[in-house]
Amino acid sequence: MNEENSIIWKNFIELLRNNVSQVTINSWFKDLKIYEIQDTNIDNRPMKNVVLITPSSFIKDSLLKRYLDTIADVMEKILGMQCNIIIKTTDEIKEDEIELPKINIDTNANQSQSSQQISTNLEINTYANFDDNLNERYTFENFVIGESNRLAHTAALAVSEQPGKLYNPFFIHGKSGLGKTHLMHAIGNQIKKNLHKRVLYVTSEQFITDFTTINMKKDADYIQKFKDKYRNIDVLMIDDIQFLGGAEKTQQEFFHTFNNLYDMNKQIIISSDRSPDDLKLLEERLRTRFSWGLTVNIYPPELELKKRIIANKMAGHDAARLVDDEVIEYIAANSENDVRHIEGAVTRLFAYTAIMVPSKINLEFANEALKDYLKNSVYLDSNIAKIQKAVADYYKLTIEDLKSKKRSANINYPRQIAIYLCRTYTDESFPKIGLEFGNRDHSTIIHACDKIKEDLKNNEQLKIIIKEIKNNIG
Repeated sequence: MNEENSIIWKNFIELLRNNVSQVTINSWFKDLKIYEIQDTNIDNRPMKNVVLITPSSFIKDSLLKRYLDTIADVMEKILGMQCNIIIKTTDEIKEDEIELPKINIDTNANQSQSSQQISTNLEINTYANFDDNLNERYTFENFVIGESNRLAHTAALAVSEQPGKLYNPFFIHGKSGLGKTHLMHAIGNQIKKNLHKRVLYVTSEQFITDFTTINMKKDADYIQKFKDKYRNIDVLMIDDIQFLGGAEKTQQEFFHTFNNLYDMNKQIIISSDRSPDDLKLLEERLRTRFSWGLTVNIYPPELELKKRIIANKMAGHDAARLVDDEVIEYIAANSENDVRHIEGAVTRLFAYTAIMVPSKINLEFANEALKDYLKNSVYLDSNIAKIQKAVADYYKLTIEDLKSKKRSANINYPRQIAIYLCRTYTDESFPKIGLEFGNRDHSTIIHACDKIKEDLKNNEQLKIIIKEIKNNIG
């Protein structure tokens, strides 16, 4: 970190103390640093790209999930303009420096120049060396099984033993944070280890990016490389398929890719936050094909499974021997039905333990360590649908009004409030929220959040309205 960035970071930490506790700073921001700050332009608005680095992928994920808005707000006060916060791990930075030449894409440059730069990046990143994108940490051995996920686990194990023969396609659906991605990686790792087949894991967003870039280039050689990547494999895994909704041309390409692999008895594995029948923004012919094989649902974990997940997460930690059994019961009973949230509670407990150094981690200590996290991190019973209903009821609208393309003031502003609440009180991403509000672009979602956030600074009536809506979320 150069001297200028060091000064900025020092000021950042000072201002951050107005927003979070010292315990939070010690737990999550201690090893965070500024890598670089760049001028950029998004939607014709001058902004700063602030790239932060951390040695831990877990800390990166936690910061993105819980403190991204706080970081952006504080950094904007220091730099005097809107900031786009990017967090990378040290390993990701090293990979960028080794594998990719730095390409600064001028957002004001002409289309052909941007296309050429992006295509150069794609050629190096996507095609130079085949990367299966598998996370070796996700295995069947460390997947904790309970009644809510037993069927999915059993079916996934069977797929890993006979890919392309037993259940094809294999479709896993369930809410975010329940283990879908873990199971997908476990299947891929098992197939690689035992059967030595070629596996590829990608998110639907990566598939869209690859196809869009290749389509822009319109070069036969590049198109062939795209097909080689996605068709010259034994197992294709697509995560979060729901984000293909609205991408008409990409859906057509995926349809042909699906058919090609299926006809060659290659295994296809798909995950989504909803069942095939509920993917209304996808073509019917795709939804039909998703149902050809086996569809399984992962349900929220029951109490006993939560307790086993907590015990498994604690196992091997130096402080685990200090933990009373009632602490595990307390975390299980008060955490969300989300594995990531459960794991976050354990991490926070041990971070607090490292600071306070207790002789015993009893119920009183755990309650002090986790009181803010378990109580306020997210409204436990809130989700997008419930927030939409609460806002619609307050303004005497329908949920369909909020999702519609209508832009009259009596609908648009309540819609922006609903979007703001969804972003603030759920863990859902901008693309997911956009999908639930009539497939709106993520830039529209960001604008709505920024609009309400700005209005709340001076509009006391709006504060009262939002408080009342929050109280009515059922």
